[in-house]
Amino acid sequence: MTRDGGGSATPGTDPQQLWLSPGQPRRGRRPGFSREAITAAAVALADAEGLEAVTMRRVAAQVGAGAMSLYSYASDKETLLELMVDHVSGELPASAPLTGDWRADLKTVAHRQRDLMLRHPWLPAALSTRRSLGPNTLAFLEHALAALRPTGLDGAAKLEVFAQLTAFVAGHVTYEITQAAAARSPDRAAAEARYLATVAADGHHPELAEALAAPARTVTPEATFTRFLNRLVDGLATD
Repeated sequence: MTRDGGGSATPGTDPQQLWLSPGQPRRGRRPGFSREAITAAAVALADAEGLEAVTMRRVAAQVGAGAMSLYSYASDKETLLELMVDHVSGELPASAPLTGDWRADLKTVAHRQRDLMLRHPWLPAALSTRRSLGPNTLAFLEHALAALRPTGLDGAAKLEVFAQLTAFVAGHVTYEITQAAAARSPDRAAAEARYLATVAADGHHPELAEALAAPARTVTPEATFTRFLNRLVDGLATD
């Protein structure tokens, strides 16, 4: 998964060396762990404690190694993040059948991205910088581009659509996570509702007053995401 459609590694990361090498250490004796084990340990740490918890020292402790030995597999934390993003992207069903209805297929792509990001809440932040395309990321990108084939868009436009969709999903998941945290403080939510009601009644915000007076909509996270996604995808032009 990538927030942009193209691929450019973070500074200092050679994508050919990162993705086309067998993942063995460049020097010294082969240790008793693999790049896959290091990446899985880093993902587990991020899932449990957030990206801030992912340090070379913490990951090394998880695999029972010295921190310096990890640098043969990942030269720095940015490279480790590259590996983590591609690792979890392997959970996306890149070979799922397509219906031929590109809008429906694109919505399915977005729902799968959302599910992945909710399982790994650190992922939207990790996607905020331009990253290279690992094999799992490339497989899902290929799937998304195939979903867009019926549009007749050229290649650059299809990449832009996928980038736009991924950015929307990442932003919305970040919003969902923030809202879920706020919901755990009902007193704060009640105070904000009272404040908005007072502001809406002051006569200076008629548009807000009208909006707040409208019938309430279903506000489950899934329903809200689907509503926003429909507006985005249904409004995409193909000319």
